[in-house]
Amino acid sequence: MARTAEHAPGAPHILIVGGGYVGMYTALRLQKKLKRELRRGEVKVTVVDPNSYMTYQPFLPEAAAGNISPRHVVVPLRRVLPKCTVRKARVTELNHDEGWAIVQPLAGPPERISYDYLVMAAGAVPRLLPIPGLAENGISLKTVGEAIHLRNHVLEQLEIAESTDDAELRRKALTFVFVGGGFAGVEAIAELEDMTRDATKYMRKVTPQDLRFMLVEATDRILPEVGPEMGRWTAEQFRGRGIDVKMKTLLVSAVDGRIELSDGSSFQAGTLVWNAGVKPSPVVRRGDLPVDEKGRVKGTEYLTIEGLVRAFTAGDNAAIPDLTQDGEFCPPNAQHAVRQAKLLGDNIVRSLRGKALKPYVHGNLGTVAGLGLHKGVANPLGIKLKGWPAWFFHRTYHGAMVPTLNRKIRVVADWTLALFLKRETVSLATVEQPRADFELAALDGAGHRNAERPVSENAA
Repeated sequence: MARTAEHAPGAPHILIVGGGYVGMYTALRLQKKLKRELRRGEVKVTVVDPNSYMTYQPFLPEAAAGNISPRHVVVPLRRVLPKCTVRKARVTELNHDEGWAIVQPLAGPPERISYDYLVMAAGAVPRLLPIPGLAENGISLKTVGEAIHLRNHVLEQLEIAESTDDAELRRKALTFVFVGGGFAGVEAIAELEDMTRDATKYMRKVTPQDLRFMLVEATDRILPEVGPEMGRWTAEQFRGRGIDVKMKTLLVSAVDGRIELSDGSSFQAGTLVWNAGVKPSPVVRRGDLPVDEKGRVKGTEYLTIEGLVRAFTAGDNAAIPDLTQDGEFCPPNAQHAVRQAKLLGDNIVRSLRGKALKPYVHGNLGTVAGLGLHKGVANPLGIKLKGWPAWFFHRTYHGAMVPTLNRKIRVVADWTLALFLKRETVSLATVEQPRADFELAALDGAGHRNAERPVSENAA
């Protein structure tokens, strides 16, 4: 692969903060539109993100349930952005007025990067509330690492229940609480309940009736994105599967794994999954960018940052006016992020070439949600779909939307194999403590490290 030419003195440097939907798709667009300039070193594009890959988040629930390999829901940034510089680092400070950012790499001292154009695409992080015990006992489902951990953890809870006769311990291990009734929470509980039900087929002491899944939602409805009727239908389907759906209910405490809810109920739970909303990444506040009361970067319909020049933004960390609805902002979903990123890239090119920018206008095409294998709910273009047709549409849509042909083929291959082979329900919890056996082997029967004695002495 030919290397990009060295950055010519005085050539514009475009800094993209974040390698998620907006960051990656913007860089892809710039690679396409500025192919010659990048090859000649007349323009430089740098992408800074704590991870060197982009995560296709709609597939995280399926990855957690084992329907898709976790490796297939991430896209390596360096592979798809060969003409860009990818820095695995965190932005700790930013000064757009002077055109520089401070980045902290994996190792070594922080570095200062100068730039000419800024794209703030840091995305969002879980919105945590000051609930006692939440930070210590809860987990979200925003990253592929969390998906892998959650899968192993849930299956490990089944193993705990299978290997003990302690009724209280079994009850705690088999109680799974999910907080948040939006897309993330609903899809997560649906997929993992489906997986655990399959896993119990191979157990002697744990049955589907022993499982206790609970969805806690603060408002009076779940899945508000698909409308009231479809939300009610989803709640009815969950209750038919034995999932306890509690609406108008808040999590009050989770200290030491004891769940306390606002309806007065209190019980032990081995699993607490928090998906009650997101907030803009803290990165947006580490500089001189204008933000609104929700912490979002103030954007315009041209995907520029309000009041600044050569500064752009889009996605979950931005407040972009929705020109299809007066006074509203574009919702923080993948549908808008991908389309905004493409226009954002085009507008940067227009700015470089002295042309007028174009506004972002895109109507909502509808929403889809998977509710486990062969189950789903969707309203594409206002058409209400339930059950198997919605599940099929969900897979068709996301199969088409997942980035790169490489990932599309791998995901479809996973789905195809699942039609003929049974789902794997093996816990690999030891991957989270890979040195445990090694450290145990280093101890002798008295609890002393063998390494303290010479090898020849041990052999004798």
